Amino acid sequence: MKQLSVQGNQIVTEEGTPIYLKGVNIGGWLNMEDFINGYPGSEQSLRKLMTDEIGEEKSQVFFDSLHHHFFNEEDLAFITSLGLNTIRLPLNYRQFEDDLDPFTYKEEGFEKVDAFLDLCEKYNVYVILDMHAVQGFQNTHWHSDNNSRNSFFWREKHYQERFINLWKAIAERYKGRSVIAGYDLMNEPAVNTPYGDYPHTYFDQYKPDWSVINELYKTTVEAIREVDPDHIIILEGDLYSRLFEGLDAPFTHNLVYSSHNYTAAGFGPGKYPGTITPRNLNTESGDFAGDQQQNYWDYERQIKEFEQHEGPQYAAEHNVPLIVTEFGSVYNGPVDEVEDRLRALKDQLAVFKDHNTHWTLWTYKDVGVMGLAMLDDQSPYMKRIEKVIRLKETLNTDDWMKWLPGYEAKDLLKELAVCLVQTIDDESMGQSSVIQSLTQAVLTNYVATLIQPVYVNRFKDLSSEDIESLLSSFAFENCKVNHRLADVLKNS
Repeated sequence: MKQLSVQGNQIVTEEGTPIYLKGVNIGGWLNMEDFINGYPGSEQSLRKLMTDEIGEEKSQVFFDSLHHHFFNEEDLAFITSLGLNTIRLPLNYRQFEDDLDPFTYKEEGFEKVDAFLDLCEKYNVYVILDMHAVQGFQNTHWHSDNNSRNSFFWREKHYQERFINLWKAIAERYKGRSVIAGYDLMNEPAVNTPYGDYPHTYFDQYKPDWSVINELYKTTVEAIREVDPDHIIILEGDLYSRLFEGLDAPFTHNLVYSSHNYTAAGFGPGKYPGTITPRNLNTESGDFAGDQQQNYWDYERQIKEFEQHEGPQYAAEHNVPLIVTEFGSVYNGPVDEVEDRLRALKDQLAVFKDHNTHWTLWTYKDVGVMGLAMLDDQSPYMKRIEKVIRLKETLNTDDWMKWLPGYEAKDLLKELAVCLVQTIDDESMGQSSVIQSLTQAVLTNYVATLIQPVYVNRFKDLSSEDIESLLSSFAFENCKVNHRLADVLKNS
């Protein structure tokens, strides 16, 4: 494969030929997530509870079997059949390093990546290594394997030093591996939310700390360049890859910048083109409680939203490549609106192409939310955790599962939010921000932890052989392909 580099605003091969990267994320594999894998809570607490309740041996069988079946050559062959040429691989630092043994790296984590890179070389697919969960947590959300709601990373030198040294070890191992398109240093940083996304730090009220992220990026890039002068390095904007205005100008060669562009049109509800009135407010455009004209989405609105995003503006100003490493639509809403979500995604892809923006869709496989491949709801695994799914739906513990029925718990929190806003009477506290903050702190974090034992106990009476067989539900041949989404990607 050809080593990739940057020339102006293009990503090019060794011959200087421009290449357009388009692909998918393999979320839920080397960094697990609740809505992708079907469990409640965080990965770190799940792993401990599994060991405590079913024993170390069967717990190891569970996670090894999940890893074995979740992604393999059949999956990659399907992805390449759609004309996609890139995979972004989200990583959890815990694959490489234990908190009780910092700066000592686990060979088994690197071996998983080695095998994946070898497979992608066979299929001529580029790989972006994405550090999705970092030491001390780069944000307060579940997808950084954070169940504390504290982001220690930005305030403690110890975690930053571990992060930099791990990246240096990764670069030392993979220098010269041209199958790697680039190193995505950190998924969705949120520098100035040390204690959670509370209303005073949420979206419009957020105050970036540019000096901290700029210094961290420069120091990490310099450490990587000491051992690997060639690979592209990808830098994301602050506040979950939304803010770029205060980032330093590109300071070395082979830098690419990444934004995340989730939109209300991809989540709904509502027809597309048409008026979108989302029930969940945690989307790229923030609060959608405005009038119908504000919430009307069509192709022209997609262009406007993209061009107003700070990521594309930064890339244009500095003449550097931009890749949207996360975006997507959800398909577990009203059946008669699935085509609307697909039309919205198709238009979004057209906007990316017109603006020469590379992309990787979120995400490849999950239990029935937004995946290109989805678990069969009649599979042994899904039937086994049916009670857990019902609890997650009723108690709204998965913040990303926008469309699952049952909003009883969230509706109760809305009542509390109204009470708080009216009682405190602080104009800086937006009601929608309070709702979102309460939802994540109470439901996605605390309540999810309460029902995690229900999930674990579903495997307690099974033998190792039963567990391995059950998790084969994740194998490609046992999944259902989202053919309409596949067609959209194939024709993009």
